[in-house]
Amino acid sequence: MTMGEKQLYGLSLDAYDDLLAELYDAAIDDHSWSRCLGRMRELFKANFVTLILRTPEEGEKGLMVVAGNFANEGRISYVAYPHTQTPFVNCPLNQVFTVADIMPYSQWRESLYYQKYCQPQEVFHVMGADISPSCGGVFRFRVTRPESAEDFSTQDQMLCASLIPHLRRVLHIHNLLGRNESLNTLYSQAISRLSIATLVLDETGRIMESNRIAREMLDSADGLKMVGGRLEATYPGDNKRLYQAIRSAIHSVEEKRPTLAEALSVSRPSGQVSLGLVVEPVPQHEWADGKGQPSVVVYVRDAVGKSLLSAAMTRQVFGFTPSESALAMELANGLSLEEAANSLGVRRNTARAHLRAIFSKTGVRRQTELVRIMLNSVVSLADEAQSEPVDEDNLNQDK
Repeated sequence: MTMGEKQLYGLSLDAYDDLLAELYDAAIDDHSWSRCLGRMRELFKANFVTLILRTPEEGEKGLMVVAGNFANEGRISYVAYPHTQTPFVNCPLNQVFTVADIMPYSQWRESLYYQKYCQPQEVFHVMGADISPSCGGVFRFRVTRPESAEDFSTQDQMLCASLIPHLRRVLHIHNLLGRNESLNTLYSQAISRLSIATLVLDETGRIMESNRIAREMLDSADGLKMVGGRLEATYPGDNKRLYQAIRSAIHSVEEKRPTLAEALSVSRPSGQVSLGLVVEPVPQHEWADGKGQPSVVVYVRDAVGKSLLSAAMTRQVFGFTPSESALAMELANGLSLEEAANSLGVRRNTARAHLRAIFSKTGVRRQTELVRIMLNSVVSLADEAQSEPVDEDNLNQDK
């Protein structure tokens, strides 16, 4: 630090800015918490800096990030600790406290919590704050020093107090981003369970994101493929229409004009029924003015692809036996009764008997009705299709 350089709570303005930058980086990147808490540990000359994300419930462990001589330093760790015995409870929210604010040091030395849990870790001086972001919850921030070090000064406490508003905002942003990520994952899973391939393209037409169904479809290269990072159709005529639909959606985004989704079909070299596509622009945030933004989404449905039905959920919803469930799933995937019997390795008469039981339990009378209620039920929203081997003996036992 040079002579005349402006300081804030004992730090140069540049050092304080760097600290805040690392703190806000942690809002969008879990791995940055390690670097941020490590920087605080250096600034406060501490042996540990801890952010307790969640206190343990009965029979569970707490969740925390620790900078210091700790086995999982810098990582989010599940740790058992006696939160019910700590004297640092019911402290005013968003305010800095030290041991001296809670009790005399003579009482601190004699406390069971200090002797059993703090002293072995050379934790004596404690400065902290219970931080409550606007999104709810309480996060516990703790900075500690050994007894051989000086206690936290007024300047240390002022520096810590200046960080609390930023910690509140960072934790609020982190929670909001985490919720959005969870919701996005749920929506993506729901679309995958409906057997809909989803591809997100940027303003140049490059594929930015794709779900599992889409990746499997591109790997098969039966109608659609990825070339140079871009989505292409197998045949030139289809590819021209696909290109035009994508460019139209991109232009509508660039020109900020509403455009309806465009549907088209793509032929397949395998000769199977064409793939159905829907191409539409992605609504843009008004502040999104950079490159690499999601601009177009392409939904693809394979009309002959197998439905991802869960055998376990089929039994739960309709009350089928395992054998009835296996037969119903084969029928829902487009097989005739005879084809389903051959696929399951059972006699046609056995399959007919199970079909009668299925009709009785579902209240339908035709196979087409059965397929419709299967595909329109919550069975198609199961986590994963569960295949269970069913042999003829099991089928006969279920009769």
